[in-house]
Amino acid sequence: MTMLLGLALLLPGAAFADEALSAALTRQMEVNRQRYSIAGQALLVAHNGKVLFRGADGEADVERHERVTADHVFAAYSLSKLFVSVLIMQLVEQGQVDLDAPASAYVAGLPASWQAIRVREFLDHTSGVPEYFAQRQDGAASNAMAFPKDLPAVFASLADTPLQFATGTDTRYTQTNFLVLTALLEAHYGKPYAQIADERIVRKLQLGHTWLGPAALPKQGVVRSYAGKDGRLVPEQDIDWPDYAHGHAGLYLTLDDLGRFLQAVSSGELVGKATLRRLWQPRTLTNGRRGGFAAGWEYGESGAYRQVGHDGGTRVRVRVLFQDSLDGDVYVFAYLTNGSAKNVWSRVLVGSAMAVVAPDRFPAEALSESLVHYALQTPAAGDAQAQARSIRAKVALGDAKLERAINTAGYSVRENLGIDPALRVFELSTVLFPQSSNAWDSLAEAHAAKGDKDRAKALYDKAQELAAGIRANEAR
Repeated sequence: MTMLLGLALLLPGAAFADEALSAALTRQMEVNRQRYSIAGQALLVAHNGKVLFRGADGEADVERHERVTADHVFAAYSLSKLFVSVLIMQLVEQGQVDLDAPASAYVAGLPASWQAIRVREFLDHTSGVPEYFAQRQDGAASNAMAFPKDLPAVFASLADTPLQFATGTDTRYTQTNFLVLTALLEAHYGKPYAQIADERIVRKLQLGHTWLGPAALPKQGVVRSYAGKDGRLVPEQDIDWPDYAHGHAGLYLTLDDLGRFLQAVSSGELVGKATLRRLWQPRTLTNGRRGGFAAGWEYGESGAYRQVGHDGGTRVRVRVLFQDSLDGDVYVFAYLTNGSAKNVWSRVLVGSAMAVVAPDRFPAEALSESLVHYALQTPAAGDAQAQARSIRAKVALGDAKLERAINTAGYSVRENLGIDPALRVFELSTVLFPQSSNAWDSLAEAHAAKGDKDRAKALYDKAQELAAGIRANEAR
C-alpha cells in the first residue's frame, strides 16, 4: 500500500488498481517468468494518469535469491535515448533547433560526409552513419574495448568510414546518431550532457532514484544483470560506457521514476502536446517505405492506437499508446527485467501485458499471446482447425493484418521458445490461409531450420506453385 501511494504522489490523478486486473497481471508476470526464465521483472501500467498496476516478480539477484521489488533500480539501457529525444523536442518547440537543418549547423567537427545530414535524420536513425564501437558476435558492445576519449575523437575516428547507406533511404539503428544529438545539446547549452539532463528532466520531475552512469548508484537495491546462454541465466557485467555515451546508454532508475517520466511526457509537461502530435508521426523514406522512428521514439500502431516507445535490448521496454489525441485514452506501459535465460524480446513482454489490460483494444497483442499459449500446448488431433475457428470467431482483423500478425507471432515464438512450438503457429497459418504462398514458405523455412530437408522442399515447392498462380492471375 505504501509503495503504491508513493507512485500516486508522482503521477497526478493516480488511483489504485482494479483488483481483478491486478490479479490477472500478476498471473501474467508469473507466466512470463516461468515461460522465458526471467530473473526479475517489474511492470507499471497507467491509463490517463491513473495507475492500473504496479508490481514486481522474481529475483534481483539469482545467486543470493534476493527478491525483486518495484523499488529496485534497473539498468534502462537504450531508454536513455528518450531523455535526449525529449531535450531535442524542447529545443524544436522553442524554435532553437530546426529538424530539417543539417546537424553541422549546430555541431562543429562532424565528418565531411555528415555535413548535410539533417537533425531529424540523426534523430530517426535514417542518417546512415556507422556505429562507433566494436561489437561481439552476440551483438553486445565489448566491455574490453577502448572507447575514444571524447566526442571529437569519436567523430575524427569515423572521418574516413563510409556511410552504411544513402541518407534517408533506410533505417539503421546506431548509437552514433545519438552521440551527434548529445553533442548538439552540449553545444547549445554550453554544459555537459549529464548536467543538462539533470536540470531539465531529473530535478524538474523530482526523480530521486535516477542516475546516469553506475558510479553514483547506491550499494543496495540495484538489480544484477543477467543474459541467456545455452538456455540458462548467467551474470553479465553492464558495459562501462564513457560519460559522453550517456545520451544513448547508462541510465539507471526505478519503475516509479520511469513511470513519472513517461507520464510527464505524455501529459505535455515536458513538451507540449501539439508539438508531440506533430513530431510523433511516422517518417516516410525516400523509397516510399515507412521508417521505424518518430522523433527518436519507436513508432507503430495497434488497433486504433498509435504507439511510441523504445526498448533496452531484450530486457526493458516502454510504450505510450494513444489515438488521435493525447487529451484522453492514453496508456503507458513500462516493463523492466534484469534478463532472461531465453533472451525473450521485450516487445513480447509488453504485448502480453497489453493483452491482459485491454484485449479488445489491442487485438494483435491479444492474438499473439493466445498463439504463444497454443504453441506450447501438447499437439492433439484437430486442434489447429479448432484454433483457426476460434480465431475467425474472435479476432476482428482483416485477412492481410491477421496473416501478418500470425506470421510475426510464429517468428517470435521461434526466436523465444524454439522451433517446435513455432511449427505449430506456422502450420496454423496454412490452415487459416491455405492459398497464401507466404504462409507455406514460412512453414517450409521452419522445417528447414529443424533439419527436415525433404519436408521443407515439398513445402517450398507448394509455396512457389501458389506464387506462380497468383502472378498468372494478376497478368490476365
